[in-house]
Amino acid sequence: SKSDVLLHIFPVTLSAPVRDRCTTGKNKLLLISFDGFRWDYDRDVNTPNLDKMAEEGVKAAYVTPPFLTITSPTHFTLYIENHGVIHNNWFNTTTQEKKQYYMTQFVDEYWDNGSLPIWITAQRQGKKTGSLHFPGTAATYQNETIQKVDKVMKEWFKDQDLDFVTLYFGDPDSTGHKYGPILPSGARRSRKLTELDHLNIIITADHGMTTVFKGEDVKEIILTDIPGFSSKDLKFHMVDYGPSGLLLPKEGMLDKVYQALKGGHPNLHVYKKEDMPARLHYSKHPHILPIVLHADPGYVINGFYVFQTYKGKHGYDNEDMDMKPFFRAVGPDFHRNLLVGPFETVNVYPLMCHLLRIKAEINDGSLNNTRHMLLSDGESYKSSQVTFIYITLLSVQIVSKQLYSIN
Repeated sequence: SKSDVLLHIFPVTLSAPVRDRCTTGKNKLLLISFDGFRWDYDRDVNTPNLDKMAEEGVKAAYVTPPFLTITSPTHFTLYIENHGVIHNNWFNTTTQEKKQYYMTQFVDEYWDNGSLPIWITAQRQGKKTGSLHFPGTAATYQNETIQKVDKVMKEWFKDQDLDFVTLYFGDPDSTGHKYGPILPSGARRSRKLTELDHLNIIITADHGMTTVFKGEDVKEIILTDIPGFSSKDLKFHMVDYGPSGLLLPKEGMLDKVYQALKGGHPNLHVYKKEDMPARLHYSKHPHILPIVLHADPGYVINGFYVFQTYKGKHGYDNEDMDMKPFFRAVGPDFHRNLLVGPFETVNVYPLMCHLLRIKAEINDGSLNNTRHMLLSDGESYKSSQVTFIYITLLSVQIVSKQLYSIN
């Protein structure tokens, strides 16, 4: 199916005259996250702004997000087991209360769990920061908040003199859920906003998207259809949210629930949390419930009946290529026309700290994994044009891309 959608998003074109890079910490940083922008969305369609950004800066083959590959957990600093934002939804197993994604943005205890986001770290070290809709920025951290900026973007770095701004856009994720993985078809028009000589820009995403298997021949995962499993053995559950699930069995029922579900469906993986594969980094935090479920790509986990109707989903194993997002970076600190290999998104945090000249908090990344993107002191960022930031109002044709044939 097809639909025309107007996205107020930022494929950014930036170029600069020959100049020495600023090594005094005065370069500013703009971080832009496009929810669900998969690594290969620019392969088969015309994306002139992203192509220009690759010519003027750095393009990664792809990047690997942490598991779970969903929005709130993957926007944080650390592996998910180390920061505790374990799901898009907040929940309380005692009261049975649950809050959906948008409501969690205002629950301080969900975000303020001892791991400081980069905007708070930057503020504490004298930087001026701002945000527009970025996950986690509505919360208070140790009694500190971030400045909420408005949509008059040309004021951010000049009139307001901000050092670091984070932006988040809910597409192409929302359209990807509705239509399946999508392909943005390119810019309709651009408008020059301002000239900035000392701005680094990083554009990336939280996860990718894959096609959900549907049809008469697809054996749906429905927990209550599995012999020996009963929801009465559970004190609390988080299922019916795509391909992952968290279960808290009643006292004395852990082994019964685990044994009933394990092997209950060929495309369902069931773990006691301490037995989760170490590479997923999803076992150590106390917020993670005793039993963790995740499905193979293309499948979703239904608790009691099938009601999930999305054509596209994410949240799958982060080794699956459809879960990989894209990455672009451009500005006075970055090499020009450089293609780099894949890396984990936890490495973006130390990179940003380096660009802002701030001391990083404890994190799971390393600047060594991204240092090759950066110019050395004394090197020049060379281009023949003037530095411009463009807001591109994209008329995006949403195309349902069938990645698998279902027989």
